[in-house]
Amino acid sequence: MILAVTIQFEFTPEVLKELLYHRYHHLAPLVQRRMDTLWMKAHGLSHQQIAELVGVSENTIRDYFELYQQGGIERLKELNYYRPESELKEHITSLEAYFRDHPPASIKAAQHQVELITGVRRSETQVREFLKKNSISVAAGSG
Repeated sequence: MILAVTIQFEFTPEVLKELLYHRYHHLAPLVQRRMDTLWMKAHGLSHQQIAELVGVSENTIRDYFELYQQGGIERLKELNYYRPESELKEHITSLEAYFRDHPPASIKAAQHQVELITGVRRSETQVREFLKKNSISVAAGSG
């Protein structure tokens, strides 16, 4: 027989006050949800009840508890979203220099030059966004 071990925490009045505040006032909904989870834990709700009320799985709740164990409320406030970086990032200097000397007449032309210079093939939309993000201009009226 396997016994489930319930994680136990001691919540000071200061911690409860901070949990209560961030449940409603933190800018990130994910952090609000984490705070809500710990708030409910502090008030004796079961993991199953918390999962149902918060709208996440019991595994996710255990992840939140683990974050709290690792670093308290500050750790619960951390947001580590995955943000992939463009393969073109390593070529930004050479692309900036090239396009400064040879402004593309159109996004299509820029797309072609990016592929020739870097070997990286990207759609017109991706090239347009890359150029815009890096303040590289395309000739006027050539969208």
